[in-house]
Amino acid sequence: MTGDLIPGAPGAAPAATPVDADLVVSLDGVGVRRSGTALLHDVHWRVELDERWVVLGPNGAGKTTLLNLAAGRLHPTTGVAHVLGERIGRTDVNELRMRIGLSTAALAGQVPAEERVADVVVTAAWSVVGRWRESYDPGDEARARALLGQLGVGHLADRPFGTLSEGERKRVQIARALMTDPELLLLDEPAAGLDLGGREDLVARLAELAHDPDAPALVLVTHHVEEIPPGFTHALLLREGAVVAQGLLGDTLTADNLAKTFGLPLTVERHGARWTARAA
Repeated sequence: MTGDLIPGAPGAAPAATPVDADLVVSLDGVGVRRSGTALLHDVHWRVELDERWVVLGPNGAGKTTLLNLAAGRLHPTTGVAHVLGERIGRTDVNELRMRIGLSTAALAGQVPAEERVADVVVTAAWSVVGRWRESYDPGDEARARALLGQLGVGHLADRPFGTLSEGERKRVQIARALMTDPELLLLDEPAAGLDLGGREDLVARLAELAHDPDAPALVLVTHHVEEIPPGFTHALLLREGAVVAQGLLGDTLTADNLAKTFGLPLTVERHGARWTARAA
């Protein structure tokens, strides 16, 4: 299944080390500061080709900042960041972004309400939001409709985006993120705002994607362990811009690590391939 440089890019950074060909994301001592505030500091993180990562943490932990780094939409203030073998700050991010699928609420907010759903997806081929005068070949149109079908919203292809439910919009956004057959797929809180049925439907579809050996490397940001789809392999826990723990999912999602992450005692349980957490 399946840009331009950011103003204020940092100056000197540590010399880069060779990047392993299997590494999709490589952060070495990365920090991000904005208006004197540290959003991330001293982050070391590696994502490999066949890994599926969940990034967990409370509000303000730096999750979205981390995702924007991985998307090539933000420069590190300190440290070195490589994405798909390219060093952020020393590469053409317009080309890099074409290799990355990104689904965020901010992107959805840019889509015109009257935009046809199929066009929301197909315009990713030109990395634009809102169809204008670009031309797409029949293969692009067919791929867009096929992706919508795989995500269970194929019947909505000719509907205006503004008429969709929140759950339907989230699935359309993921279809758009997959349109360019990306090497890295980044999902920022895809289940936010969904009711129980919508969340479970989305989790099931993301589980199918996670189990697909041809799917890109996946990184999903969430606040809730209940939203982790089966098939995800690794977890990164953030608090106040710093890494609390990271590694294999089963080793990382412990009561102790999650208590440190969210600042209160928690009971964590695993039920088959799903997780729950509640105050102890």
